[in-house]
Amino acid sequence: MNHITNENSDKLLRVFVFALVFSVMNGTMFNVALPIIGKDFNLIPSQVSWVMTSYMVIYAIGSVVYGKLADRYRLKDLLTFGLFLFAIGSITGALAAEYWMIILGRLFQAAGAAVLPATAMIIPIRYFAPENRGRALGTSAIGLALGSALGPVVAGLISSFGSWRLLFLFSLLTLVTLSLFRKYLDDDKSEAGKIDILGGSLLAGTVALFLLAITQSNWPLFVIGCIMLVLFIVRIKTASNPFIQPSIFSNKSYSIGLFIAFITTSMNFGITFMTPQYLAELNNLNPGSIGFVLFPAAIISAMLGRKGGILADERGNSFLLSVASIMLLLCFVLLSFFVGYSPYVISVILIAGNVGQTFMQITMSNTISQTLAKEQVGVGMGLFSMLNFISGAISMSVIGKILDTKEIALHLNPFVTNENAYVFSNIFVVMCFLTIGILVLYRVQFSASNKSMLANISGRE
Repeated sequence: MNHITNENSDKLLRVFVFALVFSVMNGTMFNVALPIIGKDFNLIPSQVSWVMTSYMVIYAIGSVVYGKLADRYRLKDLLTFGLFLFAIGSITGALAAEYWMIILGRLFQAAGAAVLPATAMIIPIRYFAPENRGRALGTSAIGLALGSALGPVVAGLISSFGSWRLLFLFSLLTLVTLSLFRKYLDDDKSEAGKIDILGGSLLAGTVALFLLAITQSNWPLFVIGCIMLVLFIVRIKTASNPFIQPSIFSNKSYSIGLFIAFITTSMNFGITFMTPQYLAELNNLNPGSIGFVLFPAAIISAMLGRKGGILADERGNSFLLSVASIMLLLCFVLLSFFVGYSPYVISVILIAGNVGQTFMQITMSNTISQTLAKEQVGVGMGLFSMLNFISGAISMSVIGKILDTKEIALHLNPFVTNENAYVFSNIFVVMCFLTIGILVLYRVQFSASNKSMLANISGRE
């Protein structure tokens, strides 16, 4: 662990959570402004969607690139670079006279903001002892939950009282954290070696092509992405100093952890994507009303994020994953029965789902970090962060295709009476089985290591 005081590490974490809130908000709040931007520049929906697609692609690539750089350079320097790049993007977007300038601004924003999800994984690992890491990750989860909760609400208020350009300017508030980051982060610096630019470029191209292929339903791009993936694998196996050491994937616990995280994140994105869909289709709610239905669950999950981290530290990751699984199962079972019922009922059910998602995220972040050697933490957690975006894109694409099927003969829950709700109910039933499978796989792979970690902590006490 690096040499900063416990007091400074706690202050650093609070500063980071504040920055993370704005980073997450910036990724979600432009959804609200898309119709207005499209109208101002006379765009069709597929064109204006690039405001979000371009951001997601660069954000995903950047998270693993910054993770790799964090193994070699000072975090304070990476954060300084990222936040200034983010500011350039915000100013470019706010002053945009043409649509391409908005996209350019979003690209710069994403390239800068991507430093935050990468460091969100690294700071708790680098500056907190293993017995306190869960609490730190739980505190970081507060930033994610608050950003998700406040994004649509703040965007709606800003768009109602002013121009969408103010959304870009609002994002500049993250700059107030820069001096504090430089104050509380230490000057430890790894020895900077040669960066495998070719390997990094192949990985970036692979991720970009896969995400574009998924979001745009473009199979030729997917095929090209597969070719680039093969070239990337060849590169990391033959290069003397590859962008990613192949040995990281021979770590069975790390690979299984990534697989579990992929499935859990897919479900998280799935429920986030579906909820506005069924509230609009089955309950006839407008966007503003949907935001109020979602808000209580997001706020409560933010309030309980730190508690989840404490549970991970005191009772172990396996215990927290069991709690998360029970809450997710409860949410999915109830939604499979009550989807289409009163929005008040849905709002209460979603509390279990959101808290379960937050606890699951803390569990997997903590678990995966414990499988990595010190020199692999940056790139390993960067890959974990990048995988979240890929799984989310796949989940939303698959569920979107399923929802396009208005009539479905298969009724997995025979007690559902609303014909229009069957497709949503079926998806929630499948999520129930996936949650059970995740619980079993996790316990088989990680329960022993969790018990060992708790024994070591108890011994030190």
